[in-house]
Amino acid sequence: MSDAAMKLVVVGAAGRMGQALIRMVHEIEGVVLHAAVGRPGSPFIGKDAGEIAGLGPNGILIGDDPLAAFLHADGVLDFTTPATTNEFAALAAQARIVHIIGTTGCSVEDERKISAASRHARIVKSGNMGLGVNLLSVLVEQAARALDPADWDIEVLEMHHKRKVDAPSGTALLLGEAAAKGRGIDLSTHSVRVRDGHTGPREAGTIGFATLRGGSVIGEHSVIFAGEGERVSMAHSAGDRSIFARGAVKAALWARDRKPGLYSMLDVLGLSQN
Repeated sequence: MSDAAMKLVVVGAAGRMGQALIRMVHEIEGVVLHAAVGRPGSPFIGKDAGEIAGLGPNGILIGDDPLAAFLHADGVLDFTTPATTNEFAALAAQARIVHIIGTTGCSVEDERKISAASRHARIVKSGNMGLGVNLLSVLVEQAARALDPADWDIEVLEMHHKRKVDAPSGTALLLGEAAAKGRGIDLSTHSVRVRDGHTGPREAGTIGFATLRGGSVIGEHSVIFAGEGERVSMAHSAGDRSIFARGAVKAALWARDRKPGLYSMLDVLGLSQN
C-alpha cells in the first residue's frame, strides 16, 4: 500500500452525514480531505468545509463540480441520494478510484448501474457501514439457517428520525437479506412491507418489516424470531453517526489497493462467508 495519505472527497458535504465524514477524515490517520462537494444551488457552496463541520477553517471550500473534485482524488465517500450516487459512480469509474456508498433507497436499476461502474471502480456499498450491524447480519443469517421456517416467523423492526425519506431502511433490508440468505430464499418475493386492514393470517416463511419514524433517532433495528411459546430477539442501536463515518473511512482504506469490483462491509470486516 502507498505510504501517502489517501485523498478523499466527501460528497453531500454540508449535510449531517457529510459533516460527520469530514470530522472522521480529520480524525483518522492515513487519510486527508481532498475536496468537499455540495449539491448545486446549496447555500453552503463556497463555504469552508472544516468550518461547516465544526472543526474550524481548513481551507477546503465546498464546491459543486464533482468531476473536478474526483480528478486527482483516491476515493469518494458518498451518503447522498440514489440519483446522485449513480452520477458519482460513473465519475468514480472514469477516474478509476474508490467509491464508498452508504446511500440507501436504491432501486434495482440503480443497483445495476452501480454494479456496471464497479468494472472500473473499487466500490464498497452497504446499507450500514458500522461493525455492529454487520456482525448482527451474520448472526441473523446463522439463526435463520438454524430455525425451521415452518415453526419460526421473522420480523424486522426499525426506527429512524423523522427526516428519513426511504423505508424500510437500508439497514433493515440488509438484515432482511441476511435472513433470506440463511433460509435460501429471495427476499423480494418473500417479504411483507405493509399490513393494513383485514390481512388474514401471517403467511409462513415470509419476512416481515415494520417501520417507525419520529424525532431524532439515528437508528434502531431489531430482528425477531417468533416461535410457538418462545421468541428470540437480536438488536442494534446507533447512538452517533460517527460509527457510520468511521466504517466508511475504514472501507476506503481497505479498498485502496483492491481490484475493481463491488464489495460489501462484510468483505471489509472479514465477516464474509462467501
